[in-house]
Amino acid sequence: MMATRPIASAVTGPAASAVLPALLSRPYPAVMGILNVTPDSFSDGGQFIAPEQALAQARRLIAEGADIIDIGAESTRPYGSQQPVTAEAEMARLEPVLAEVVALGVPVSIDSMKSEVVAWALDQGAAIANDVWGLQRDAGMAPLVAARGVPVIVMHNREQVDPAIDIMQDITAFFERSLEIAARAGIASDRIVLDPGIGFGKTQEQSMLALARLAELNAFRLPVLVGASRKRFISTVVASEPQQRIGGSIAAHLIAAQHGARIIRAHDVAETVQALRVAAAIEGQQ
Repeated sequence: MMATRPIASAVTGPAASAVLPALLSRPYPAVMGILNVTPDSFSDGGQFIAPEQALAQARRLIAEGADIIDIGAESTRPYGSQQPVTAEAEMARLEPVLAEVVALGVPVSIDSMKSEVVAWALDQGAAIANDVWGLQRDAGMAPLVAARGVPVIVMHNREQVDPAIDIMQDITAFFERSLEIAARAGIASDRIVLDPGIGFGKTQEQSMLALARLAELNAFRLPVLVGASRKRFISTVVASEPQQRIGGSIAAHLIAAQHGARIIRAHDVAETVQALRVAAAIEGQQ
């Protein structure tokens, strides 16, 4: 049994409805800083699993300009080979640090596909649900999000990679299903963010195609989040290990912003913030 800790003020109801508009109100995309409290994430597994290291990293991301901290305790490893963990294990990893991260004052999103974990995290003060299965894996997720009134990130995913499909048609059909689920549950459309899931259930070429054709998702009239940070498709262009992909990540994220992305999820926050703001400033001179 986990130890009892003070619970941060949960952001629900009217307060929750203000979170997303505030993040989307700027002339450049909001930046979501990644905080993995996992032993096996593809880029930084094990680096921040100790509570003091996780809290220090959250402070650093905020100092570098992160508008959101996205915290996850189960690696979803976009290239497969993920090791599923129980809800209890996720919460045990989160419990020593989540409330302290929330107390830093920046909106926190909980990256989990389990409604039990998301509910617990919202009770600890998390403000956004980030579901890598787009409300389609856990039947309890959509009702939970609706009841709490929090924003939700709906990500496209696939069980198997299929090089033969039109990936944008697949993403579009997936989102249509997710939005039907959301509507039936009573989730307000102005609290939904779409994420094409770069690297998830896609070939490297399909990931790049999703970025190239990202503007097609604007037809949904919903904000789009893109997380291309350190993803493997970069190494198919220039051979590199995850920590060597900052340049490729920034290139992908600038293109995403040009095509309408309103939130960028990144490991390298300082560099990403600088790139997005300089690009916006230059475009503002036209």
